[in-house]
Amino acid sequence: MTDHAAHKEPLSPLVRMLIEIGPLAVFFIANNRFDIFTATAAFMVAIAISLAASWILARHIATMPLVTGAFVLVFGTLTLVLNDELFIKLKPTLVNGLFAAILFGGLFFGKSLLKIVFDGTFRLTQEGWRLLTWRWAFFFMFLAVLNEIVWRNFSTDFWVSFKLFGNVPITMAFAIAQVGLLQRYALPDPKTEAEKEAEADRQIDTL
Repeated sequence: MTDHAAHKEPLSPLVRMLIEIGPLAVFFIANNRFDIFTATAAFMVAIAISLAASWILARHIATMPLVTGAFVLVFGTLTLVLNDELFIKLKPTLVNGLFAAILFGGLFFGKSLLKIVFDGTFRLTQEGWRLLTWRWAFFFMFLAVLNEIVWRNFSTDFWVSFKLFGNVPITMAFAIAQVGLLQRYALPDPKTEAEKEAEADRQIDTL
């Protein structure tokens, strides 16, 4: 395998957004045109395609989409086999609850496991990771509770719509609200070997 093939190329923000939101859009459209069971099957196919696309384009699948995709396939299968929409409705509660539990558990043992979730997207100080982990842990817990409130008190159609037009904007707004923390605790970018050599040459020239 060549170095180029082994290198992990980051996805552009637009492509990443399409990969993450695309399956939800498919879920919403299929539910509107058919029913929750057809939408669940379409959702499963769309999730599988999005994970495959992520691997093909970046030779890598991030932790969060991978775990979410696995839950969609398992609970989607249960929904279709048992003909019970309860399972696909419970999936967001369990996924977000799992992420919250993992992050809280890591903090209990003095570790900021959010680094794994964001998979090298940010470079922060230890204090920055600790604070960001607390915030995301509580946010995942909030999403789990919110899902329970919505599916238990509103129609299936409303719940499906809320996944796309409620959860996505809420998550984006929360992520944007963390920009200040990311800037405050950001580590300086490491210098490349070429930059180090250039700086050393400049220092020699000044002698």
